[in-house]
Amino acid sequence: MTGNAGKLSGKVAVVTGASKGIGAGIAGVFARQGAKVVLAARGTGVLDYAQALRDAGYEATGVQCDVSDYQSCVALAAKAVETYGRIDVLDCNAGICVLGDFLTSDDSWRDAHIDVNIKGAWNACKAVIPEIIKVGGGSVVITSSVTGDMVADPGEAAYAMTKAALVGLTKALAREFADRNVRVNCICPGYIRTPLVEGMAKQSDPDDPERAIGAIASAVPLGRLGTPEECGELCAFLASDEASYLTGTQVVIDGGSTLPETTSMGQ
Repeated sequence: MTGNAGKLSGKVAVVTGASKGIGAGIAGVFARQGAKVVLAARGTGVLDYAQALRDAGYEATGVQCDVSDYQSCVALAAKAVETYGRIDVLDCNAGICVLGDFLTSDDSWRDAHIDVNIKGAWNACKAVIPEIIKVGGGSVVITSSVTGDMVADPGEAAYAMTKAALVGLTKALAREFADRNVRVNCICPGYIRTPLVEGMAKQSDPDDPERAIGAIASAVPLGRLGTPEECGELCAFLASDEASYLTGTQVVIDGGSTLPETTSMGQ
């Protein structure tokens, strides 16, 4: 089947961090919603995933890109325009999460989070937004986290700092580019079942990782983890014309886990 119908029909979307986890879910939903998708990530897995989408009948191109390098993002934007002629949507999803002790972890731990999570979004936006402006406007969606506002566990200083910064970046860019019809919003996921969370579960309970997943789910009011595709559906809405009066927002998607009257958990 060809992704020629849906709320993103006719749009060209660039998705960073698109090889796995939430980014892969976003890219897949964008394709199913009719977008021509340019998938970006550092590894070769993004090329394989783009091929799988093409095999399924969608229009998709994979590009190896290091978002911490501005020139790599410039090359990504150029490839998207070369391939599809325009860019309407940018989804900044690339990110890392590594726990560390604030007093004993060296500064490379901090800087790695800044380079990918903050500079990565900054670089992608700086490279791609001019192309969105050229076509009369469009949408940027940034993946932050509930951990930007509410920290559940020790060791998240670098991650939480960078994810909070992305909320500020979202609001600043929304204000700066509103007069050029570029909307900028961010999503704040809670626990989503990704390879990262599954790896954490395996570390926590090597004999029965599903038991660890169940323990996480039991603290979520909806009783389960979210899926990358559910994040993708939210991003597709924010990227679409259906969200034409939304800009500068942060939308929490966490199954209720950060409600004040519940045990807060976030990733």
